[in-house]
Amino acid sequence: MSGAIPRTLPSLADHHIDHTSAGAEALIADRLRDHGLVTLDSLADRSAVLRLASRVMCLVPHRDSDPDGLTTILHLRRHAQRAGFAGLGPGELAPHTERSGVPVPPRLMLLACERKAETGGECLLTDCRAVYADLAVRAPEALALLSTPRTAFFGDGNGQASQVFTVSPEQRVSVRLRQDDLARWSPFVEPYLPVLREAVIRHQHRLDLDPGQAYLLDNTRWLHARTRFTGGRRFLRALGRPRFAMADGFSVDRGIVTEPLMTEAA
Repeated sequence: MSGAIPRTLPSLADHHIDHTSAGAEALIADRLRDHGLVTLDSLADRSAVLRLASRVMCLVPHRDSDPDGLTTILHLRRHAQRAGFAGLGPGELAPHTERSGVPVPPRLMLLACERKAETGGECLLTDCRAVYADLAVRAPEALALLSTPRTAFFGDGNGQASQVFTVSPEQRVSVRLRQDDLARWSPFVEPYLPVLREAVIRHQHRLDLDPGQAYLLDNTRWLHARTRFTGGRRFLRALGRPRFAMADGFSVDRGIVTEPLMTEAA
């Protein structure tokens, strides 16, 4: 990934919730509704990660998940060069939505550090509420096309036709993005992809997790990525539906909601 150097989140404490405290589930729910991101610690082992995940979400299985519903994220050499398996390699991961190629991506993603990399492997997070507002000012035509239905196809042959930004009737916005070999684009949108990538990087934050630390994010608001790493980096991931009410997408100022330029594009 080129462009601006990602900013480091000022402090884990800015988004931190003590999940062992009384009423933690309600605090987590409120923070996710308002900001889409929570940071956590004191997750000593796999069972602690699973207990926390089960408190806040109904776990959704993934192609690579283990029998308990968690996915172990580490370098598996057997998946080298396979499209759609970059997360199980040591390379850089571009900002993306988890499970962008299914009809309804899981709303929540929890990612916890078991073992740090020797070098690299930092988490990179982008709040697409900021990206949307940025594009509305700097590149409104790009934003309109990126909001046009069926201008992208994410996944393999069984993937999903979609668009980067979806605006609900209630004027709330959801994001869906991938940037690997399993992303295909309408020729109307393709010229604007560099503008989108620059905006995503402009609002990217670096989060360097230690063992026992984690983040929990709204997968329809925040994009996640990773820097290249060496060594035995090992993370645990949970995906699922929230056990509490969340309105679709994220709120934006009504004055910047951008209508698609076309009803639909091939």
